Amino acid sequence: MKKLTLLVLAGMFMAPIWSQTDTPFDKKLFKDKKDEFKVAMDFYEEGNDLFEGKKTFGIPQYTQAIKPYEEAYGFNPNSSELNFKLGLCYINSFHKYNSLEYFKKAYKLNTNVHPDIHYYLGKAYHIQYKFDQAIDEYEKYRKTLNIKDHAFEIEDATKKIEECKTGKKMYANPVRVWIDNLGFAVNSEHPEYAPLIATDESLIFFTSRREDTQGGGKAQDDEEYFEDVYIAEFKDGIWQDATNMGELINSKSHDATAGLSPDGKTLYIYRGDVGSGDIFVSKFKDGEWTKTKQLGKNINDKNAHETSACLSYDGKTLYFVSDREGGFGDHDIYKSQWDEDKERWGEAENLGPKINTKYDEAGAFIHPDGKTIYFASRGHATMGGFDIFSSKMQEDGSWSTPENVGYPVCTPDDDVHFVVSANGRTGYYASFQSDGLGEKDLYKVTFLGPEKEPLLNNEDNLIASIAAPITEKVVVPKVEVSRSDVAVLKGRVLDAKTLKPLASKIEIMDNETNTLVSEITTDAATGKYLVTLPSGKNYGMAVKAEGYLFHSENFLLPEASGYREYKKDVLMKKVSVGEKIVLRNIFYDLNKATLRPESKTELERLIQLMNDNPTLKIELSGHTDSRGDAAYNMKLSKDRAASVVKYLVEHGIPASRLESAGYGETQLIHTDAEIYKLPTVKREELHQENRRTEFKILAK
Repeated sequence: MKKLTLLVLAGMFMAPIWSQTDTPFDKKLFKDKKDEFKVAMDFYEEGNDLFEGKKTFGIPQYTQAIKPYEEAYGFNPNSSELNFKLGLCYINSFHKYNSLEYFKKAYKLNTNVHPDIHYYLGKAYHIQYKFDQAIDEYEKYRKTLNIKDHAFEIEDATKKIEECKTGKKMYANPVRVWIDNLGFAVNSEHPEYAPLIATDESLIFFTSRREDTQGGGKAQDDEEYFEDVYIAEFKDGIWQDATNMGELINSKSHDATAGLSPDGKTLYIYRGDVGSGDIFVSKFKDGEWTKTKQLGKNINDKNAHETSACLSYDGKTLYFVSDREGGFGDHDIYKSQWDEDKERWGEAENLGPKINTKYDEAGAFIHPDGKTIYFASRGHATMGGFDIFSSKMQEDGSWSTPENVGYPVCTPDDDVHFVVSANGRTGYYASFQSDGLGEKDLYKVTFLGPEKEPLLNNEDNLIASIAAPITEKVVVPKVEVSRSDVAVLKGRVLDAKTLKPLASKIEIMDNETNTLVSEITTDAATGKYLVTLPSGKNYGMAVKAEGYLFHSENFLLPEASGYREYKKDVLMKKVSVGEKIVLRNIFYDLNKATLRPESKTELERLIQLMNDNPTLKIELSGHTDSRGDAAYNMKLSKDRAASVVKYLVEHGIPASRLESAGYGETQLIHTDAEIYKLPTVKREELHQENRRTEFKILAK
């Protein structure tokens, strides 16, 4: 009898563990852990209230409830209510994959565990790419609803069924990509997200929540470290260790990356503790970042939530995301033009219904080509949540129908921040993957050509992301294939004799229209510059520094010429007797001395130099290449120099300060022996350098 009694008692205690019968879920299960139970219930209810109110910050509360609920699960794994609540916490966390087994078990224990159980089973199957099962559950859920009381819920379920159908097609036709973890230098055990890159991929900025936060601790809402902005440099083929950007960028609260100019010198930061969430800006000057400054009221609406901003390649247009009144949906993408006269951003203009939907748009990024925008959307054809889309600006200023960038870049989960390098082949984004180093990591996406590489299947995609050992810094392979028609010009501005960096202003002109395309500055600490130029134009580049002669370059970028990268250090010469420079943006009609209209900007720079130095006397000289009759070349060079002098005199420069000379082919920069050693396609460049107009300082 004593043994029988013990067996009965043991069975009573073990029944909740062994039985598949639904058991109650209440605080008794916690025994002496009543405080933990209250914590779990408080977090759950708060998360549920926020979730039902469509507030995304309900996620931290759900996440906080997971641990105490898991403790409860240890006491009684067969409570349908507890299984459902754990599933709901997981589906609203960054670990959504864990939700399915809890929802399945909750339903098995009690088919009436919750009125929306089929909806949540659908979401859990959906996130795991089990689209057919998800569709089946969503349809079961939809049948439980009536149109009178549940119009919104029916629309939501219908949308999710369409997402699954889109997901099936995308999953069956993956885009050809490599997806590579950026490694320990950039990623950590903590979450990293919202990456931004300089056009040439030399710098990456991102948001992370680490111990060295400027906030000095953890946020109360989710017990995670405050968000801060970090930076890492790509040098010698590897990413260097990321560093916190410090107190000039990061505050004591949350600070997140919001956008970056193509040259990597203007950084936009999101601050959620200002207004309803506003955008701030910092600029890189004299070797350091300036203190952040809030953008004006045309960008930051006092009653709206602004989340991201991106600057066009010419610095004249700012694209940003806001939920201000008058939009097509919750958050829309807007643009604002820089007002030169008022030195501020102009009125915001909605990008229109081709881009924006009645749902959310986010993470706007304008490519350096000036016409391709990448953004995240819930409203276009997604495979679930936010997907990444691209659209191109047409000749009339309208936008093309957005296209999904495809699986596996896009997933059934939210995919928001995606930025693309100038070459158009590589992109960067944050993703939660089981092989990652932390909660979310930053990854590089390399889009492959149609025949260049073997297509990776789903398992291979996973293997590719961990193929390179990430116990040390990862060497990123150089990309050889180009996919965009953009040129990147970069280098340093230096003193020609000392080779010390100079502070300068660089102007990029469209020579055909004589309009300013872009204006950038370099600082005395580094002298570095970087500018991106779309193809199909003839560009003039002029560099100005106080006390120096201006320096000019000319770049002809043919239409559809592919990605090109030019590195050129500009050596600036001081205003002193004997110095001479080439006027590379002076153009003449073929075999004539007639100045072409596109020479106007360069000539005006020369006039400005003469006016700024009223005692300066110069010689204008013409030069030809070695081809053709020597006597003809001599005459042509003299006539061309005389044309420039005539123009200057007609525009107010005294003739007494000007001399003209023609040297024909007698002062070649490149000799025939040098030129004809090269392949035919390379020779014209050197002939072009021989054909030039110069000026030399005769007296100061």
